[in-house]
Amino acid sequence: MFISDVDPDEGLSTSVARGAESRVSDKAPYFDTTVEVGSIEQHPAPDAGLKAPLQTGYELQDLGPVCDEESENASAVTERLLGEEGPFPGKNQLGTSIANNITHPLFPPLPSYGPPSLITSVQHLIIRCVSFVLSLVFLGTVILGALIQTASASVLQIRRTIGGQAPHTTRIYHEEERSRQVERTKASRRWSYRREKEVDEEALDECPPLEGGKDPLVCDVAYYARRVGLDVETFKVQTEDGFILTLWHARRPRGPHVFSGQTNPEASRRAPGKYPVLLMHGLLQSAGAFCANDDDSLAFFLCKSGYDVWLGNNRCGMVPEHTTLFQSDPRMWAWNIQQMGVLDLPALVSRVLFETGFEKLGLVGHSQGTAETFIALAKDQRPELGERISVFCALAPAVYAGPLVERVYFRFMRIIPPLVFRAFFGIHAFIPFMMTVHRRLHPRIYGTLGYYVFSFLFGWSDARWDRGLRDRMFQFAPVYVSAETMRWWLGGECFAHQKCILATSKVTQAEAAEDQRVARGHGEVRSNTAWYGPQMPPVALWIAGSDGLVDGRRLLHRLENGREPHVQLVHAKVIEEYEHLDVLWAMDAIDQVGQEVRQVLWETMPQEARTRCRMPRGVWTAR
Repeated sequence: MFISDVDPDEGLSTSVARGAESRVSDKAPYFDTTVEVGSIEQHPAPDAGLKAPLQTGYELQDLGPVCDEESENASAVTERLLGEEGPFPGKNQLGTSIANNITHPLFPPLPSYGPPSLITSVQHLIIRCVSFVLSLVFLGTVILGALIQTASASVLQIRRTIGGQAPHTTRIYHEEERSRQVERTKASRRWSYRREKEVDEEALDECPPLEGGKDPLVCDVAYYARRVGLDVETFKVQTEDGFILTLWHARRPRGPHVFSGQTNPEASRRAPGKYPVLLMHGLLQSAGAFCANDDDSLAFFLCKSGYDVWLGNNRCGMVPEHTTLFQSDPRMWAWNIQQMGVLDLPALVSRVLFETGFEKLGLVGHSQGTAETFIALAKDQRPELGERISVFCALAPAVYAGPLVERVYFRFMRIIPPLVFRAFFGIHAFIPFMMTVHRRLHPRIYGTLGYYVFSFLFGWSDARWDRGLRDRMFQFAPVYVSAETMRWWLGGECFAHQKCILATSKVTQAEAAEDQRVARGHGEVRSNTAWYGPQMPPVALWIAGSDGLVDGRRLLHRLENGREPHVQLVHAKVIEEYEHLDVLWAMDAIDQVGQEVRQVLWETMPQEARTRCRMPRGVWTAR
């Protein structure tokens, strides 16, 4: 794997940083606060809970102007998130948690933790011990339920087999699954033959594999990229509140053929480029979810089609990192989805634009990746981010809750008060024991167990997946998330209770009643409850029709009935038979989703970018 902007001796590199001398004095800043990633400034550690040096980096002042008066709302949100003195008040001390002053009913105040002391450290240790035991009881109950469900399904399958029904009749794409297994076996043999005979087959394949053989089931996106002839380089991105995010860049490692003679620098500058696309993952996943299906992975498909693909990971992820805080400090975990949207997403978008030199990018999100984007783009959050997105492609959009939130274990998490929730699940990471199991357990056992547990919790099946790759798919989940994030999704105050990410249940009920009156011909739909302003980018939706976790149809109805006059819906598709993860992992996902995403990205690309970019393979233009 190629590591970019990292120096083993100095930390994050200063070579890409833009300091004060690069600022343009007559240009208004794109964001009202500075997002910096890359360079290093030395700061003393103010107390035992903070680490030094504090790393900052390049700025967003030159990325574009403030769009309109609504940027003041974004500035106010950022100030509330970070405090009046920024993410490190005083002399770089995190005296309070972020978002303490948020008044939005969907974003209640987060707990506040002061600098660590002996007493607070003991208190936090006790909470961690208690939550460790209680969360293990909860996790054990879930695993037991998953095993019972799996055993029941196995008994039913045995009965069907005894009755003369073939086991594969329940597999919708059984023949395709077998065909792919045969192709993987052949590819493994070709790889072994190539290594033994040193046969150069690159001329037969534009992207010859750089890895092959039996899949070792590793949590390594770069490895699976090399299996399909690509590679991945890693960037580190710092948020305004000091978290270090991991950003992956998928690329073709092969350069142009060797030639003799002089080059033309002017022609090189005129060479067509690739339009940047940022992919954002779902809850408890990393961006590796976009890379687990060989050539049918959405990330690899878009990359080979001709897009410049970037894979963003939210804070903490596989390896929690912060410029000043340690993992044992509860201040490192005092965040939820609002911080992901308002702080993580702008930092990732800014880094991609900085690296590529484009004014805009295409954004593709799945599940929670769509939720954080819809939150960030709201007119009372950080709407100016929309000026940097050419289109937002939402896969299985998580805006309205589905019926699964009424299951007994989710109801349990919803009815317990916040203090009891924190006693069960702690004030740090959500059940971090899962990540320990991930590191210790054999990957095949872990992948199988992970599927059974997630299937039990969220009600999806692998009926449309390639079972030969299923264990690989679950190597990238779960990841570290804060207990506060899970409380936002499943607790008694926010999403699971309100059934929406940006409106209370009372508001959504009033809107539903108004829609019924309009359907009967009485009155018109009012747009005074619109979430988005004129900076909202075009939106495309791919909705899983059999998704019980979220209700994408309600979002589609909202956008189609005039409640969001500033939202341009450029594409909408409901795939009736799809479940929540099928938009990524179904064997026909490229046909149903990937090809249309590729087309929508091209159709919404700014004209200036089209003149700079080569047309991706497979797209068509109207004559």
